[in-house]
Amino acid sequence: MSSLVVVGSQWGDEGKGKIIDFLAEKADVVVRYSGGNNAGHTVVVGEEEYKLHLIPSGILYGDTPCIISAGVVVDPEVLLSEIKYLNERGISTDNLMIDERAHVIFPYHKSLDILSEQRRGSEDIGTTRRGIGPCYRDKTDRMGIRVCDMLTDSFKEKLEGNVAFQNKLIRAVYDSDGFAFQEMYEKYIGYAEQIKKYVTDTSIIVFEAIKSGKKVLFEGAQGTLLDLDYGTYPYVTSSNPVAGGVCTGTGIGPTMINDVVGVVKAYTTRVGKGPFPTELFDEDGERMRTVGHEFGTTTGRSRRCGWFDAVILRYAVRINGLTSMALTKLDVMSGFEKIKICVGYKKGDIVLTEFPASIEELSKCEPVFEELDGWNEDITSVRSFDELPENAKKYVSRLEELCGVKASIVAVGPKRDQTMVLKELY
Repeated sequence: MSSLVVVGSQWGDEGKGKIIDFLAEKADVVVRYSGGNNAGHTVVVGEEEYKLHLIPSGILYGDTPCIISAGVVVDPEVLLSEIKYLNERGISTDNLMIDERAHVIFPYHKSLDILSEQRRGSEDIGTTRRGIGPCYRDKTDRMGIRVCDMLTDSFKEKLEGNVAFQNKLIRAVYDSDGFAFQEMYEKYIGYAEQIKKYVTDTSIIVFEAIKSGKKVLFEGAQGTLLDLDYGTYPYVTSSNPVAGGVCTGTGIGPTMINDVVGVVKAYTTRVGKGPFPTELFDEDGERMRTVGHEFGTTTGRSRRCGWFDAVILRYAVRINGLTSMALTKLDVMSGFEKIKICVGYKKGDIVLTEFPASIEELSKCEPVFEELDGWNEDITSVRSFDELPENAKKYVSRLEELCGVKASIVAVGPKRDQTMVLKELY
């Protein structure tokens, strides 16, 4: 068997869409295992750019089965809009499958997300306000509605009960308007009719694919430091984007995973609030943002930029069990006379080499930097690692040494052919 997990190793936005698209060419099945349409993957094919939020990036490869698993929360309106977007651009979605156990996002989830953020005021978490967190909350509260529920006779009764409860919450706690049940029910019955052809028990399909020796690619969303348990809580997402989330999200056991590739940006970025030890507020940070086009696929928000943080990546290696890394956006580092790497955190008189659990502790940390010589050459046309400038190769090698994992892929641009394979992953 050959199964490969792709995870984000920083705060998300590492360029997973590009790497997943590149690897999907050789995959027999591509599976999205967590999150919702709060994620965004940008894929460049030739001169065409595709922005995906729910549908796995493998959809761009003909007949490759693409699965939205039970661990994903699905907004039917967004899903159908994305299907239409792809179909209008000549991309078939006949190979798309949605797990019947996936939970469904409703308008009251989105309303609660917005109202909750407004209530927090200046202490808001910085969610995408797409209802992801409230949907996962209903899931753990055992009152969620799944895709399979939309296709049964009990759907009307379940939704009516949920709307009544959520309306009481919205009115009593947030002093806001509730929702009309009948209008919502009729809209979602229409959604159910349109998506039912895609719905199945995908855990069986994934299991049988792996057992039969097919190449299965598990597609992650967000990043390690946004994980609900292991991220910079509370500035995290509501699911588990780490490699362990594959098992609960797709219904396969850990013994069925062969390799875990961590996607790593050649510098560090994050969107939203929370401590960020290597963040830059000078022209270097602005240069990274401009050259790297650091604006969110889903929200359009500008990303905070900083030097590479090896403490974070060592943490990601340990938490995910990374077997290699895919280094993206190395080309953005061209032109810096000196390049800094954070090798530890200074807190008072001590130096931390492990990532702290407390954001209060993290906010008091100052980065301990190591400095390397940069390079000026434009490397976007380089197609072999050996052809890179010597200082660029030294930079990659130093990252490998500091983080304890080798690079299997190095990317020097967003296009498929701007990808160098150092180690075959299938």
